[in-house]
Amino acid sequence: MAASSMKPLAGGLALAFLGILAGGSLLSLAIESFRGGTEGFATFDSYIWRIARFTILQALLSMVLSVGFAIPLARALHAQQSFPGRAMLLRLFALPLALPALVAVLGVTSIYGRNGLLAAILGWLGLDLVPDIYGLTGILLAHVFFNLPLATRLILSGLDSIPEDYWKLSSQLGMSNWTQFKLIEWPVILRSISGVAGLIFMLCITSFTVVLTLGGGPRATTLEVAIYQSLHFDFDIARAVSLTLLQLCLTIIVLGLLSLAGRPTEEGFSLRTTTRRFDMPSLPQRLWNIVLIISGFLFVALPMAGTVISGLSADITRLLSEATVWRAIATSLVLGAIAAALSLIISLSLVIAREFLATRRRYARAGIFERSLDLGTSLIMVVPPIIIGAGWFILSHHFVDPFSLAPFMVICVNAAMAIPFAFRILRPSWDTAASRHNRLCEQLGIAGWNRLRIIDWPILKHPLGIAFAFAMALSLGDLGTIALFGNDTVLTLPYLLLQRMGSYRTADAAGLALILAALCLILMIIADRGAIRLAKRDSSANG
Repeated sequence: MAASSMKPLAGGLALAFLGILAGGSLLSLAIESFRGGTEGFATFDSYIWRIARFTILQALLSMVLSVGFAIPLARALHAQQSFPGRAMLLRLFALPLALPALVAVLGVTSIYGRNGLLAAILGWLGLDLVPDIYGLTGILLAHVFFNLPLATRLILSGLDSIPEDYWKLSSQLGMSNWTQFKLIEWPVILRSISGVAGLIFMLCITSFTVVLTLGGGPRATTLEVAIYQSLHFDFDIARAVSLTLLQLCLTIIVLGLLSLAGRPTEEGFSLRTTTRRFDMPSLPQRLWNIVLIISGFLFVALPMAGTVISGLSADITRLLSEATVWRAIATSLVLGAIAAALSLIISLSLVIAREFLATRRRYARAGIFERSLDLGTSLIMVVPPIIIGAGWFILSHHFVDPFSLAPFMVICVNAAMAIPFAFRILRPSWDTAASRHNRLCEQLGIAGWNRLRIIDWPILKHPLGIAFAFAMALSLGDLGTIALFGNDTVLTLPYLLLQRMGSYRTADAAGLALILAALCLILMIIADRGAIRLAKRDSSANG
């Protein structure tokens, strides 16, 4: 009984942590807004509204470009099911999600920047054109690099769900390519496109690192970057509060619209076998599909290759001999590991408490506390990390030096950022194990530590390892919180990379980017292979 009563308590403590983290930030903003009468609201001037318009504009354009190019690319991949290397291409399309934004920015710059591959090709052709990567163009390129593969995989998963009978019938009727698209593919795409577009819009409207590094000045600044500049450089609290409140309102509005639009299917992250098609595309159609696939491959692969080549051309040996670099690596690994562990503890507490309450109520309606356990995991989506950081930065400056809180804030915010992913990884395994073993454990009197050691740990160790690797990779590549609180005392690898970029030491920045990318990719490969083994184990158990 005592062990059972601890489960809701653990969930309540986990929920309290998230509530204090987000609620304390919002409370700080509310107090600061009303401090000194209407001073906090008086800074809603034309500059702020111009930043808000640009924030929406760049997110909207990024969404349109990503989805607009993803639809024909997904159709081409679905039509050319025997295309050589198709499975490897889909795996390649998963890598941008694993790359830290700062690393991807350097990769995009190595291809489209003033000294990049495109400039070299234009010079070789005798064209006096110098690409301008900074500003809206660079932001859009980087956002499409991140989101085009994501949108393609999600739309492709919808096309894979089309029954084979549809393609057999279309082949018998001799449907043209346009008729197939209009009658078979478009209705399927339409069901998921609103969710995919909304997800990408949300990711772009809260983008920080891409805009910080490629924004190119006041004309290309978003709300999150302006919040960082107001606190880190100007220490203009009133303006930071106004910007943060406006960013929060935009985030809530977008999330509300996203919930109405629906969610994209999660099958887009799988590599399962596609449905068989019986139609035979014409030669021009096949050539067009191949051109699309190769173009998509080059668009995603070239910045990655540019990151590797630029990193290898840097003096890696010298970098690894610097004590500062090793200190940054050690700090990143320690803070990332602690944040990942905290994320797992909180996520598992929420999962266990939710399952316990759901089992105990049986067929009754879920109570407020149980629903709060589910909603709490999405709190970080409603209150983005930059808003949490800004709120606590403003609150703490009244009592202590905000920069002294850097380790604590990095751990807490990064842990909260990984909770939605860790919760979704752990919940299916725990719910399945609980439904199988709860009654038997009660009959045999197995509870507490003995149950965890004998029954639960063999089932949970794989999903826990996957969630830990994923959460640590997210924490390693995060720049938002450390950019706000970072200093020379607490130096992480992304923060050191940003410093080297700011001082125009591009070779060092490329080498550090390669080191950071290698660490994150190793963790993501561990998580991916663990997920594949877990899926095979579950399928064999169900079979």
